[in-house]
Amino acid sequence: MSITIEQFSSECSRILGAEPGPAGREKVCALLREALSDEGFVAKNLGDDVPERKVLYEDPKLGFCILAHHYAGAKESAPHDHGAYWAIYGQGRGQTDMTDWELLEPATEAKPGKVKKKKTYTLKPGMAYLYNEGDLHSPSRASSTRLIRIEGKNMESVKRLKFEPV
Repeated sequence: MSITIEQFSSECSRILGAEPGPAGREKVCALLREALSDEGFVAKNLGDDVPERKVLYEDPKLGFCILAHHYAGAKESAPHDHGAYWAIYGQGRGQTDMTDWELLEPATEAKPGKVKKKKTYTLKPGMAYLYNEGDLHSPSRASSTRLIRIEGKNMESVKRLKFEPV
């Protein structure tokens, strides 16, 4: 029997309630890898009915949320962070080339920050990666992808600063 989103979110809440910092997030990241290896979990939560962004669960106490994403076609995103929050990207279908960036000059509301490429790596189905507060990254997709992303807070209404490569 496949893990359900209810079981997964409950375990994430338990882990993050006991260990809200990076160590707990690493445990949630490992749990996401395990869930993404469950074909039933992937099929149920990343099916054809999933839009570009769908909230699967939002924790009322801790504030983190679990999202399903279906990105159609190729796309490259600019370097970004999640501000004062963290995120875990988990690849369900397709591939995402992820680039990590080094901060050279902080961003302000008036001016983009400057960043320099550190490394690029590929997230394949079943892989998950944690980005702590301030970790700069940018995803690039050559074709359609589906992923589960866990955000420390629902980023939909959070204003983020811009960064540009040099």
